[in-house]
Amino acid sequence: MKKYVMAVVVAAGFAAAGVQAQGVSAALLQEARASVNKGLAWLKTQQKPSGAWSDEGMPALTALPLWALAASGEKAYAPESDKAVAFLLSKQQPDGGIYVPVPNRKGGGLGNYNTSIGVMALQASGKPAAVPAILKARSYIASSQHLGEDSHAGGFGYDKDTQRAYADLNNTHYSLDAMRRTQSVEDLRPAGEKKADVNWDAALKYVEQMQNKEGETAGGFAYNTEDPKGGATTNSSGRVMLRAYGSMTYAGLLSMVHAHLEKNDPRVRSAVDYGSRFWTLEENPGQGQQGLYFYFNVMARALSAAGLDALPKHGTAEEIRWREEVVRKIASLQKPDGSWANANNRWWENDPVLATSYALLALEFAGGLTR
Repeated sequence: MKKYVMAVVVAAGFAAAGVQAQGVSAALLQEARASVNKGLAWLKTQQKPSGAWSDEGMPALTALPLWALAASGEKAYAPESDKAVAFLLSKQQPDGGIYVPVPNRKGGGLGNYNTSIGVMALQASGKPAAVPAILKARSYIASSQHLGEDSHAGGFGYDKDTQRAYADLNNTHYSLDAMRRTQSVEDLRPAGEKKADVNWDAALKYVEQMQNKEGETAGGFAYNTEDPKGGATTNSSGRVMLRAYGSMTYAGLLSMVHAHLEKNDPRVRSAVDYGSRFWTLEENPGQGQQGLYFYFNVMARALSAAGLDALPKHGTAEEIRWREEVVRKIASLQKPDGSWANANNRWWENDPVLATSYALLALEFAGGLTR
């Protein structure tokens, strides 16, 4: 426990000190902090007496604000954080997952999605009392990996108990992110208890299936290989080409980084090249305004994890200083009350709690306020 507390203290000190990412000016860091503080103040007013935010049937909608509060390093929000931690712990099920069961619904209580985000928030909170819950959640996530003999092998879906073969890149990237971010907690697992981890080779093999290897969107990633809503197309030779788009490409990049691929790996370089060719903060490439704030969020998490402070500007010798551009763009979209929201409600982004949490975390990762 002592080791865990020390790690949390060091991490909190790093965030509170405002350590700059390379290429982020002091003035821009100040702008990021001002925007974050305004957003956090708005979130504080939205917390329910139960400690939850938004829909209490979706613990991830409480975990994301908690993660944003913790990542800021601001101690003034300790009471809100404590209440949110207590709420999340109250939603942990006997199987270790952090979710609210919904019987007879495909995907159930979205166990992997809620648990993965929940466990990352609990880890970020630095509460030693959350360690047992994190360990149980890790076991749940690891047991949710689909290891069948089909195209879903190695991936993660919404709920391990749906009795059907299913996986997608969104659930997979959240599961892998959660397992890497909480990996150090395994050192605190009681002696004799089986440690939890995923099959990383199988996970990488699954993730690779989502990456286009040729065509205009080469290097980009799709949501999954089967859902017609993913926009699959057929090329002139009759080969199915998945419709890659921005947010899933960064989810794919983050997954590859967590699988310990190096920067110079052709698969990583191809994903970065896609990001360069389709660089924009005006939309989620391939999806328009759908999922715009998630796009900001996963981009910042992925590029930070990859250790990239800039992307090559396609066709030029210049660089895209993504951290600066992300901070300025997100700050410009902030509403006067401190919140953010997407007019397009695909994936629930017109919920200001969700959009604000995505925006705050993107600012914190882009500004180097957290890692």
